[in-house]
Amino acid sequence: VNHCTLFLRVYNDSESQDAVFADVAPLLTSLLDGYNVCIMAYGQTGSGKTYTMLGPQLEGNSAFSVEDESELGIIPRATEEVFRLISEKPPGSYWVEVSVVEVYNNEIFDLLAKDSYGKVFGVKRDVITTREGKSDVPLLTQETVENASEFLHLVNKGLQLRVRHPTLVHAHSSRSHLVVTLTITTIVFGDNFGTSWEDEQTSQRLNKEVSCTFPQKMRDSKSASSSGTSSPVQLEATEKMKQVKTRLQLVDLAGSECVGMSGVTGAALRETSFINRSLSALADVLGAIAEQRSHVPYRNSKLTHLLQDSVGGDAKLLVMLCISPGQKYLTESVQSLGFGTRARQVQRGQVKKKNFPVLSKAK
Repeated sequence: VNHCTLFLRVYNDSESQDAVFADVAPLLTSLLDGYNVCIMAYGQTGSGKTYTMLGPQLEGNSAFSVEDESELGIIPRATEEVFRLISEKPPGSYWVEVSVVEVYNNEIFDLLAKDSYGKVFGVKRDVITTREGKSDVPLLTQETVENASEFLHLVNKGLQLRVRHPTLVHAHSSRSHLVVTLTITTIVFGDNFGTSWEDEQTSQRLNKEVSCTFPQKMRDSKSASSSGTSSPVQLEATEKMKQVKTRLQLVDLAGSECVGMSGVTGAALRETSFINRSLSALADVLGAIAEQRSHVPYRNSKLTHLLQDSVGGDAKLLVMLCISPGQKYLTESVQSLGFGTRARQVQRGQVKKKNFPVLSKAK
């Protein structure tokens, strides 16, 4: 098969998770430079997508194991790297929010929603297109996290709700598409957002005085005055403050599969039908963008509608193709390579950068 000449990098089966992430990590610096980023894994059931994105799975559980850090996948490693990059920035200038969503049978479920007792359970949500033409999920749970450990705890909770079903190809087959989103909010200060920042000491002082704009979890001791009135300095600080949001979307797609090969029946067969239709819709979207058609069919599937801004919008997109090496899976492997070929043919022009100021100590 000659598809591989189209791809940026091909890994053999002996290469480590470290080697894979080494090629992913440079993309994450773009987040703090003002770009949105999306990383997704595509391939047939049992080809290694969830291992690539998350790492080893715990037996009898949808959560992933963090015992052997060398085995961790892109999602936990990417989060660790994001917090490492943030730690090099001025304190209090960033915060991170997380959402965990699955698309199951063409419905979107919020895996971080809680009931009245605080127990996590999946709640059905809908995806809409805003007036600005962006995709949005109203009422989606966004949890603020301060480090990678808190993130892993949250994602593991959500993963326990993810739908799985055994097939002849894979005993723990994911029956839904998983979308983990990190939203990084940057607090920017300065009279002229397009050219400069105030000096670092002034910036830190203003950070404390406008802490009321931060999520409750981020405030700690930086609370507003008990009198409830705003001082002139606080008002001035608020006027000089700007929030810039960038987004990292990490996607573990459900496996494409041949019904005859997987041997599923009943409810699992219905799941397979929805999975294959949504993946076909994703391929159609990529094809429409590659051919520069006037209409791109994002709304043909909840998956493509949800990923609209990442696949065809304002984001740097990386697709990880997972291929099963067995001869009996040749048809599925060729199909996966065909999907990757479509993805490589997409030309979206230069990805737009968020309006970040240039950090400078000079006014």
